[in-house]
Amino acid sequence: MMNNPDKFTETLFKNIFSGSTAKVPPELGHEFKHLLQRAQDSTLTAPIIELFSRLSKVKDEMGISASSLGIARDDLEALALKHVSIDEHGVTVGGRVGSALTIVEKAVRRVDAYLDEKDIEAPSGFEIWDSILENKKRIMTLLGMDDHGWNSYEGQIRHCIDSVEDLAKIVELSPRAVEEITQVTRQYRMRLTPYYASLIQKGRVNDPILLQSVPTHEMILNKGREIPPVAADHSPARLIDQFYPRTAIIKATNMCAMYCTHCLRIAHIGKRDQIYSRDAYEEALDYIRKNRSIRDVLVTGGDAFVLPNKVIEKILTALDEIDHVRIKRLGTRIPVTAPQRVDSELLHILAASNEKKPLRVSTQINTAQEVTPASAHVFKELSKTVSALLNQAVLLRGVNDTKIKMWKLCETIHENYVRPYYLFNCSYRNPQFSHFRVPIETGRDIVESMYGNLSGDAIPRYIATAGGKVPLHRSNIAEDFHDKSETLKDPVVTLIKPWTGERVAYPDADPEIYNGGNFAFRNGH
Repeated sequence: MMNNPDKFTETLFKNIFSGSTAKVPPELGHEFKHLLQRAQDSTLTAPIIELFSRLSKVKDEMGISASSLGIARDDLEALALKHVSIDEHGVTVGGRVGSALTIVEKAVRRVDAYLDEKDIEAPSGFEIWDSILENKKRIMTLLGMDDHGWNSYEGQIRHCIDSVEDLAKIVELSPRAVEEITQVTRQYRMRLTPYYASLIQKGRVNDPILLQSVPTHEMILNKGREIPPVAADHSPARLIDQFYPRTAIIKATNMCAMYCTHCLRIAHIGKRDQIYSRDAYEEALDYIRKNRSIRDVLVTGGDAFVLPNKVIEKILTALDEIDHVRIKRLGTRIPVTAPQRVDSELLHILAASNEKKPLRVSTQINTAQEVTPASAHVFKELSKTVSALLNQAVLLRGVNDTKIKMWKLCETIHENYVRPYYLFNCSYRNPQFSHFRVPIETGRDIVESMYGNLSGDAIPRYIATAGGKVPLHRSNIAEDFHDKSETLKDPVVTLIKPWTGERVAYPDADPEIYNGGNFAFRNGH
């Protein structure tokens, strides 16, 4: 055996050269003669890997050793050394064949079902774009819209669907559903833009777009105690909510392009759209000016992008002039409900403010179906003008409450310049939409299944709103041994990999060293 092989290579050789009495089919002998010659002639690692992988598979499945195939150990040892010499990082053939490729194969099996089913169970707006375009033509005809009306925000709002009569023209509804929606809309507002309505797919009883935009009978049948409007006890000034010392929220409007059936601020929406007075905005801004602890300001509503461009510009300019305000955020669902709103003037305003201090846009996308070529274009343009695009999804029954649906959502927005940031457990405050709530444990299973399977920055933090944002991830620390590892002499804890359940020993920092006083440039200086 070659000098000092690593444990993977030693194990690999032991396996492929272990005794065998199996008869070798002639065609198999010819195959390996060809594989060996190709590996010896090549200056690449791939032919070497192919040879060793095939040898390992034949041994495991057929019991045929390398010796039985007429392959000399010296030849394979030479190829193993050749592999190390070619590889830029000195990876051994045993490490690659005996470990890395096996790990990759197991990992691929974990996502096989997702890859097979994601476009069926959770199609994005890209996959169903042809159907959306057909819906668009039909809706334009039914509502008497021309191309200019469809492609303008004003046209989308002017032709918005806010009556059951108009809704019934566009969506197939049973007589009972029409009757129940009529009852609900006497108490709660309904509004869909024609664009958002075009995303609803025929034949899907609980289409995720339909569920989010059309109120159902549960909203008046659900029983429970309604808690006072969100932040009613955390509003220290006019239009201001404040849960944290360094963050303030300006509720700049009660308007939205579409009214969601799970809206946390349902009590703020009211019966009439409003842009507030100059005095109201000034009182909010004065509160922020006088509180130097406030570093981060979120402008929301309603929907911040529903405000006229001039109002958005004035608010951002005022915030930029406050020295202790270092970060601004705008909360909006416009990119998926009415992407026509994001015009060049708005993009210019956002870019100018972002030049002064970082400006972020927080949006809410709950299903991959909301990401279409139209909304994706808006996200790409926004990504050029602001410092970050963050998604704050809500976990909703029937909309995104399976691994496949949530994985697809996170990967789709991630590919379209939006970072999955928060996943909110649907609020307990309003019994009207308790039918949308998903058990915390289900949410945990969904989010933690992402680790090891999705890119790290495509995984949202799982959050509940309970007087602030409370993380809901279960602990991945199983035990704390409080002893020392043999090699690192540090305390060891057991971590659980959420994607496999595997337990691994993890050396923790030694508290004695951590609390031991001076270090680095303070150590002895």
